[in-house]
Amino acid sequence: MEIIKSAKSQNRIKGKIGETLAIKYLEEQGYKILETNYSNKLGEIDIIAKDNDRIVFVEVKERASAKFGYPREAVNYYKQQKIQMVANCYLKNKRLMDSYIRFDVIEILAGNLTHLKNAF
Repeated sequence: MEIIKSAKSQNRIKGKIGETLAIKYLEEQGYKILETNYSNKLGEIDIIAKDNDRIVFVEVKERASAKFGYPREAVNYYKQQKIQMVANCYLKNKRLMDSYIRFDVIEILAGNLTHLKNAF
């Protein structure tokens, strides 16, 4: 039981490091970070940012190697649907339903960051 808790803790730490790298990258690209780890009963969105007039919902995925596939492949149809539902709630709650939006994925593979705009 202790080993499982330890592995989960390590994954959370790795996830936070990946999200921190992604935030730094987005800020360097001129994005304004609106929220991080936005969650509701439906799920969570890693980063919500503003790129000019567009609200961007960003999923961050990180892996040490591509042995089990690219990180972007983990953002499957089910995950995309979940992110879209959470994003819809965010937009309703903030009264931003008329906003232009985009869904991006930031993939970090072996320390290399790739920003996939309009990923889905």
